[in-house]
Amino acid sequence: MEYNLIATAASGIEALVGNELKDMGYDVQVENGRARFKGTEEDIAKTNLWLRTADRVKIVVGEFKAKTFDELFEQTKALPWDEYLAVDSAFPVSGKSIKSTLYSVPNVQRIVDKAIAEKIKDVYHRRGMLPETGAKFPIEVAIRNDKVLLTIDTTGDSLFKRGYRSEKGGAPLKENMAAALIMLTTWRKDRPLVDPTCGSGTIPIEAALIGHNIAPGFNRTFLCEDWHWMPKELWQKVRLEAEEQADYDVELDIKGYDIDQRMIEIAKSNAMEAGLAHSIEFKQMQVKDFDTDKKFGIIISNPPYGERLGDPEEAYELYRQMGEAFRPHETWSKYIITSDLDFEEHYGQRATKKRKLYNGYLRTDYFQYWGKRK
Repeated sequence: MEYNLIATAASGIEALVGNELKDMGYDVQVENGRARFKGTEEDIAKTNLWLRTADRVKIVVGEFKAKTFDELFEQTKALPWDEYLAVDSAFPVSGKSIKSTLYSVPNVQRIVDKAIAEKIKDVYHRRGMLPETGAKFPIEVAIRNDKVLLTIDTTGDSLFKRGYRSEKGGAPLKENMAAALIMLTTWRKDRPLVDPTCGSGTIPIEAALIGHNIAPGFNRTFLCEDWHWMPKELWQKVRLEAEEQADYDVELDIKGYDIDQRMIEIAKSNAMEAGLAHSIEFKQMQVKDFDTDKKFGIIISNPPYGERLGDPEEAYELYRQMGEAFRPHETWSKYIITSDLDFEEHYGQRATKKRKLYNGYLRTDYFQYWGKRK
């Protein structure tokens, strides 16, 4: 069976998700916060396993206009819910409504829940309450400008939860955002990569996963693996294919530094959990002490922002130290994400390019300083 699918994404990185899907061979339509594509059960498994920058993979059950609760109920009930849900399936309904006549989210959720339950009871000839003791099928009803979108989440825990991060720092970067920061650079696996403020090691670990072509979801499970229509052998197949595609022999030059030795130990532990301890060198070091004889490398940094950690004056001093330490390395490209829109003033140099991103709900800019080319 072919499904209409959506890969959701943080604001600002939808195009990256779209590019990942295109590279996997899908016909993609990129929209705000998501990328649409079509696929089978196997494609649901593959995209959950392989997407590095997405949040979730969802099935689109239906889309329609609704301005009244009667319209919402009848059109929701008319959808083929029995093609997805068994008689005992649990289907918690979440919702959101933006600029729509039906603005009461609790009422919208209640109507959708009732409509789905009525459809299932009609199909399976049941009376009374449905047991909802079986596998979980999270439903989302999203209404924008009176257009209703009904989806089922196939992922479960967000795709950023790779499963390797046993411990984290005070303001951790999500794994899929770290992957996005890497994919927005010119880094390739044959070039050096340094994270001078590595914290719990997320950026270096994500880079190593990319460098070795390891599926980011390889060491975790997904909600839809428990569904009655998702064959267990299919998951075995896609995981075996992912294992065969991994290149464990490539040598990578990836380094992570941090001023805090405790964070370095956490980063090492996380890298070991990911099976990548041999691919990354972690070391305690201050930003101002950074130096290298290598050429044409990439620096990616998610330094502590004043809003998230520490004192703003300390952040400004760190930015100044970055400028002094990084500027002499003219062949290196530097990429720094921060919510401080005056970063360039403290760094001491105008960025080649800036890109607006959202780190969670926090507006940030990704300041890019391109190095001299070969």
